[in-house]
Amino acid sequence: MTNDDQFQNNPLQGVSLQTLVTEIVDHYGFEILYAYLRINCFKTNPSIESSIKFLKKTEWAREKVESFYLYKYKNLPRASAKQFQLPPRDRVIPDDQKPGEPAELTLKQAENIHKARTERVQQREEKHGERVYKQKKSHKRNEKAKPQESKETNTSQGKDPWSKWKK
Repeated sequence: MTNDDQFQNNPLQGVSLQTLVTEIVDHYGFEILYAYLRINCFKTNPSIESSIKFLKKTEWAREKVESFYLYKYKNLPRASAKQFQLPPRDRVIPDDQKPGEPAELTLKQAENIHKARTERVQQREEKHGERVYKQKKSHKRNEKAKPQESKETNTSQGKDPWSKWKK
């Protein structure tokens, strides 16, 4: 595939970040954007200018907003696994997939999605958490043991670690 094909098949080609943010804010509003994306620039003193300033500095947030634009606002089918590994601006949309009408989003749907994600995280933590917790706990024990040992050897006995055995 040539670069011309990639540019023609990328809906983000030629769309500035300001245009993108303006379109999704005009259509959905800051409240729904925050509910779906959980990015504070859409919650705390939201404005298009401050959001753009934050998104230009923060790559992960910009990619999250661009994905939202592609898959919710432009209503494109999800990208293939290979394309999904690329940042949204580098993805190529197949010729047979055309942008549709923006998805209808509600705060209730966003709340349900957030609850489902939270439950999945809790289930993963319950499943794998004991093992991870034990590893962290033993690591903390090792960290605590080392400073205590060094304090004992550097006390009145001098700096010689074998001094207490010499007696």
